[in-house]
Order: sequence, then C-alpha cells, then structure tokens
Amino acid sequence: MTKNQPGALAVRLYGTRIGVITRFAGDRHVFAFDEAYVNDNNRPTLSLSFKSRSGGLVTSVRPYNVRLPPFFSNLLPEGHLREYLAARAGVKPGREFFLLAILGADLPGAITVTTVDAAVDDHDGGADRRDNSRALPLRFSLAGVQLKFSAIMEASGGLTIPADGIGGSWVVKLPSARFEGVPENEFAMMELARGIGIPVPRLKLVPVKEIEGLPRDARNTDGHALAVERFDRKPDGGRVHMEDFAQVFGLFPDDKYQKRSYANIAQVLAAEGGGGSVSDFVRRLVFSVLIGNGDMHLKNWSLLYPDGRRPILAPAYDYVSTIAHLPDDQLGLSFGGSKRIDIITQEQISRFADTASLAFGPVWDTVEGTVIQTLEAWKKLDAKDVMAKALRDATEKHMRHVASSMK
Repeated sequence: MTKNQPGALAVRLYGTRIGVITRFAGDRHVFAFDEAYVNDNNRPTLSLSFKSRSGGLVTSVRPYNVRLPPFFSNLLPEGHLREYLAARAGVKPGREFFLLAILGADLPGAITVTTVDAAVDDHDGGADRRDNSRALPLRFSLAGVQLKFSAIMEASGGLTIPADGIGGSWVVKLPSARFEGVPENEFAMMELARGIGIPVPRLKLVPVKEIEGLPRDARNTDGHALAVERFDRKPDGGRVHMEDFAQVFGLFPDDKYQKRSYANIAQVLAAEGGGGSVSDFVRRLVFSVLIGNGDMHLKNWSLLYPDGRRPILAPAYDYVSTIAHLPDDQLGLSFGGSKRIDIITQEQISRFADTASLAFGPVWDTVEGTVIQTLEAWKKLDAKDVMAKALRDATEKHMRHVASSMK
C-alpha cells in the first residue's frame, strides 16, 4: 500500500472502535470485529445481519472481492450521486474501500469510518465534528437517485451547506433531472402519511435559488428542493444508529429490488419488534400501494436503534407517487406473490399473511382501515395543492382504483 492508499479502516460505532476493514492484495476486503466488542455483553447493535440464530454475534470472517462487505457497501451512495461524489473526491466509483475512507465522517446512523491511525476521540458519543481548517469533500447521507446534500437548518428557516461539507441535521433533495415536480410530489405524499398517523420527519419545500452554499455544478437547477430532517441525528449533534433492510438481509444495494419480499420484512419486525411494529409496517405498505409508490425497495425501509440495541421501524421516508410519473410502474418488492400496484385483494393479503406467519383477520382490518383513513385524509390535505394538477389527478385516480379493487 502507498502512503496515499490506506490498507485498513477503523469502524466506529457511537465513537468507539468496534472493528477493522482490511484491504488485501487483489482488492479483497475483510471486516473483523475487535475482541473488546465481541466480549462486551452490553455491546450496541451494529446490524441484525451479524445476529446469529441463537441471538449471539456472528464473528466469522469472509473476504469480498473489489466490493466491501454488504453492510458497508450499503452505507455508500448509489448511481449518479456516487459518480458525482467520486469525481469530486478523485476516486473511481467502484473503489468502495477508498470511497468509504473519504466519506466515512458522515454516514447514515452512528457509524464513522477512519484510517486506523487517525486520531479520534473514542468518547465523543457519536457527535458530529466539523473541522473548518481544511477543505473536505461533501458528506452525503441517505443515498438515492436525487442529489441529497447534508445541510444545516438556520434559525431564519434558510438552508446552507456547511463550508467543510460535514454533518448537518437535514438532507436537501434537489429536483429530479428526469421528472418534473418530484419534490412537491414527495412533500404531499409525506404530509398525507403524517395525516393518517404514520411517523414522518419534519420537511420543507425550499426554492433552489434560495439555498446557500450549493456547489457550483449543482446551482443550475430551478424549482423547489425538499428538505427532510434527519432522524439519525439528535439536536445536540449526537447520532442514532440505523440500518436499512438491504443491510439487515446482508444483500448488496444491487439486490434491493429482489431476493426478499415485503413478507420477509414483516417476519423480521415480528421477531424483533412485536405486533405493533408489524401493524405499523402493514399500514405503511398499504399506504404505499394506495399512492402508487413503486420504489419501496429494501433500502427504503429502515430500522432505528434509539437505545443502541433494540430496533424499531424508522420514520417513513422517500414516499413518492411514482405512478403519477410512470403509469406502468410496479411495486419494488413482491406483495403477496404479486408486484401489481393497482390492486389489493383478500387473496393477496392472505398469501402475504401466510408467508409472514401472521393472522389474516388483523392484517385485513389494518388494510381496510388504512384505505379509509387515507382517502379521507386526501380530501382534507392542503399539501396536495403544491403538486401539478396532472400529478395530483393521476394520484387520486390511482387511489380510488386501488380502493375499488378491494370490494
């Protein structure tokens, strides 16, 4: 390894080192837990993917060629966003080890990654650090298709990008280059979800031209951006750990639309969070079908660890009526053996319940209740007025069609 190419990265959870990712010749990568973490009976949870059938910690070491192990690969942005960041950092998009080394200060959840010889205070409690003495690449979180910049919400309500690019308690999502009105669409769908009691973070539509501190190559976007408060950050700058379901299942981001179903997510929630979490999940799933959200893949469902050890279903995010932009869209994962987004049938719900080992009656009651609540909330939703009429009408038409399919 050269001086400019680290051979090992220290992985820290809440500021304390828990393991090391080592890069070997031939671009092979191995992650191993530190002995202190393994022997700690009160250790914080890194991921359910490291939980054994008996409830212990999986410590076996497995090499991965070129890519990082799935949990760490999922911490990095995807697609155009990865290419954008990699270009700014002078790193090839496929070199995940080096990209993680550069972006490791502001990752989703309570994870930080540094070179093993970096001077880091292991007792910082996972709080954000900002060093304005040197220029650093922008740090992004909650990766996705749209550009999302870590930002700080000022007291005046304006948005700025930190000068050093690190941290921030909000994520700013710029308009899509492909589809018009996506931020307004998401704003309305998220507020509709809030209206039926689904936990949703604070959010705000902001004209792009009013956002200060955007990189020069991102300033040419007109329209509105959507600012979403990060639920993996505390008001004091501390961090709350989280993981998405691609990480839970130990799958690479490429597999976020396959290999698992919504019933598999329900099984995990039933085992880890109980009936309340499952009911909440079913309600969100039915809501997603109703609004025509075909992008609810494994990375758009997450777990949060408020106490550091036990998971709960994270607040909802990335709710968009994709059917309003893509009339032939389908569900991101299989729901009761089907990816159709235009119907919900008792037979489908029965298959879903059977696969997830759930009682049909309570699940169907949740389905019916969610449909009724959503249609009523839509009538009263002021936020839908920010959507273009064509998108609004397409969404409402879809909701009514899905509701009628249940009769």
